[in-house]
Amino acid sequence: MPILHSIIHRIDKGDGETPARLVPADAPLSPSTALDDLLAKLNDAYHGKAKNWGRFAEEEPAAFPAELAAFLAGERDFPALTRALAERLAPLIDDHLPVGGHLLCVDHRQGDARYLILALLHHREGFAIDESLGVVPDRQLNLAQMTLAARLDIGQWQAGSASHPYLSWTRDRGGKKLAEAFAETLGAREQRDAGEETRTLLKAFSDYVEHEDLPEEASREKTDTLVDYASDQARLGEPITLEELSELVDEERPKAFYEHIRNSDYGLAPEIPPDKRTLNQFRRFTGRAAGVSISFDSHLLGAAVEYDEEGDRLIIKKVPNGLRDQLKRRQ
Repeated sequence: MPILHSIIHRIDKGDGETPARLVPADAPLSPSTALDDLLAKLNDAYHGKAKNWGRFAEEEPAAFPAELAAFLAGERDFPALTRALAERLAPLIDDHLPVGGHLLCVDHRQGDARYLILALLHHREGFAIDESLGVVPDRQLNLAQMTLAARLDIGQWQAGSASHPYLSWTRDRGGKKLAEAFAETLGAREQRDAGEETRTLLKAFSDYVEHEDLPEEASREKTDTLVDYASDQARLGEPITLEELSELVDEERPKAFYEHIRNSDYGLAPEIPPDKRTLNQFRRFTGRAAGVSISFDSHLLGAAVEYDEEGDRLIIKKVPNGLRDQLKRRQ
């Protein structure tokens, strides 16, 4: 994960009467193993956060995308680019956060891709063991508390991708106004609701499994394949590519799932942002007893399947086609 440019600016929170104050860095950070390790941990923490996904708004261009383009063209240096952004973020911190922090900005490569990630980092009080084996107080970066962070796929942005949601930013629970103000500062426009898109994909998959009338074992294998792939993409901070997913779900008919999505008009773009929370909730309920075997996706509970706890009954609202045909032949 080679780092091309990196810098840290400090933004001190005002006392209520004085505004937040920017203490800018004079120069970029020097390369180090510690910085490399911090970037790796930062990416992992960021990928686990709830996020909005989108693109830079073209109809109402903001200052940041233009300044970033100037930097990439060699017309502006990294300290000037990030300092200007930090100056615009200071009022947001003043209005929405109880404390300030350190704004870390890193321009880096990951494989063939190039990313810009920025995050306002806070500290927490901790403890360490010194050389004399004594316990000493030690301030540590708290990567779990990341209320203000964003990540840009520079290559996809420059390529003008029509479907790739190349920009994401944090959306903490209860911080809607902060997320909106942050997006406005970045010049971002939300394009996708990751949770809704992921739920639609899972619904499309369940419909596909039902339509294909797959055996339980095959259905389970394909479910595991989908969840593993989507979870890996979420961990990497990358979108789910429907064609790639289709090839993994059915190697013998690599276009089958993709064509099912297109023909059924679920409204999904070729690439969609994964939502880790939704994926974690996607499980299968399975039970077997006295010659009866039942299995269904957890998100169908309350919709296609109901559980009557008092009567200890499962009510299936829509009988699978293959099972319906067998029951009719039995009569």
